[in-house]
Amino acid sequence: MALLKILQYPDERLHKVAAKVEHINPAIRKLARDMAETMYAAPGVGLAATQVDVHMQIIVVDVSDTHDQLMLFINPEIIASSGEEECEEGCLSVPGIYENVRRAEKVTVRALNENGESFTLEADGFLAVCIQHEMDHLRGKVFVEYLSQLKQTRIRAKLKKRLRETL
Repeated sequence: MALLKILQYPDERLHKVAAKVEHINPAIRKLARDMAETMYAAPGVGLAATQVDVHMQIIVVDVSDTHDQLMLFINPEIIASSGEEECEEGCLSVPGIYENVRRAEKVTVRALNENGESFTLEADGFLAVCIQHEMDHLRGKVFVEYLSQLKQTRIRAKLKKRLRETL
């Protein structure tokens, strides 16, 4: 397995829309394992293939405290949602930035697993937020885009300054 490079906002590649996975093969399964390893090492609770510059509909999520409940979603789609809640979010592509975002409180997701089998999952709370956040990446959207233009400008400036300081 290998650690993958995570794209950093405002990298334009984060805005590419991911394509459906047509065939689940050993390369797709390896990508999912590498994504999981990258997510755990970061450390994070979710990662979309878009964030590692692979524009396919694949996300990995593990919101457990023990980091041993990995979930893989290939070609995920939300088939039902209800309620609304505001939750503080962060993102591996927007390091060190945390802001409140409004999302559905509960979602029902349909996806494929690593064997190409369809499954449905009902999620609420933090898991629902995480799934919606990662699915946004597949549509080319980063969580900060839910914020005001002023906040987005400040975040971009902060990240650019941080980048200059590390060079």
